[in-house]
Amino acid sequence: MKLKLLSCALLAFLLSLSAAQGQEAKKIKIGYPAIASNQIHIWVAKDAGLFKHYGLDPELVFFRGGQLATQALVAGDPPIVNIGTVVQAGLQGHDLVLIASSENAYAYSVVAKPTTLSKLEQLKGKKLGVSGFGSASHNAALILLRRLNLEPNKDVAIVVAGGTAERLAAIDAGRIDATLLTPSEIPRARKQGMVEVYDMMDLGLEIQGNGFATTRAYIKAQRDIVKSALKGYVEAIYFIHSRPPEAKKIIARYLRTSDADVLDATVGWFNKRVPKKPYPTLKGIQFLLDEFSVQFPQAKTAKPEQFVDLSLLQDLEKEGFFNEMAKRYP
Repeated sequence: MKLKLLSCALLAFLLSLSAAQGQEAKKIKIGYPAIASNQIHIWVAKDAGLFKHYGLDPELVFFRGGQLATQALVAGDPPIVNIGTVVQAGLQGHDLVLIASSENAYAYSVVAKPTTLSKLEQLKGKKLGVSGFGSASHNAALILLRRLNLEPNKDVAIVVAGGTAERLAAIDAGRIDATLLTPSEIPRARKQGMVEVYDMMDLGLEIQGNGFATTRAYIKAQRDIVKSALKGYVEAIYFIHSRPPEAKKIIARYLRTSDADVLDATVGWFNKRVPKKPYPTLKGIQFLLDEFSVQFPQAKTAKPEQFVDLSLLQDLEKEGFFNEMAKRYP
């Protein structure tokens, strides 16, 4: 009898151990290409335990620039990256898709010393710094110059000048005349005596910007993991909207600043511009296809739907996930 009870107890223990192991968080790498306002929900999802809540143990991997991040995603390591260069990669034949998006416009501003540049028309003959060729800031610069009827590297020299600190230092040293910065970076520029010459949001253009990207192959092989990551991504948006003080504490660690102006600008922009249902913009993708048609002739026949997989967000809608978020974060 004792042996039977012992055997039953041992079996129960082994079953409970097996169940616990089955519930262990799944490790996954998630990449991001910039220390900027359009990445903050990735940080919050990680540090507030939102990815973990959906069964994931994520390692966030920082890449210096969208081009490197895109190359890593194409190679499959990491399998999910928050980037703004999916359309370009897709036109080059890579199997990348957006499953969500936090930007439907380019949130960049031109900044410069007031003695160098006081209005946008004065860009002609100047040097405009970007973080890297193929980066989001580079694409934004090209779009801006086309709207001004200025030819890159003929009317305006586009110069790769590194990250934010390096570009601001380059302006101080006179190596470049202006650069493009995101909202979280502008307060720093102002404190260094620079001014915001032009906000690209004023162009009124719907453009597909940063978004949660993966490959069709990875979705097919690991749909549950991708869906769990998407849930953490979406909940982080609600978290930032509903709990700004808590969000700022996390964001401060990644931005490596306690500057209230920077944190207020970052969270303020995010809550004003990022929708709680983060669908990619097909109109914004079509805009990019039109813009890239000279560089990529295949863009002329491409369709916006080729660059997205909306099925996961649609699943969340059907399952009432957004209603649940609205109740959790009133």
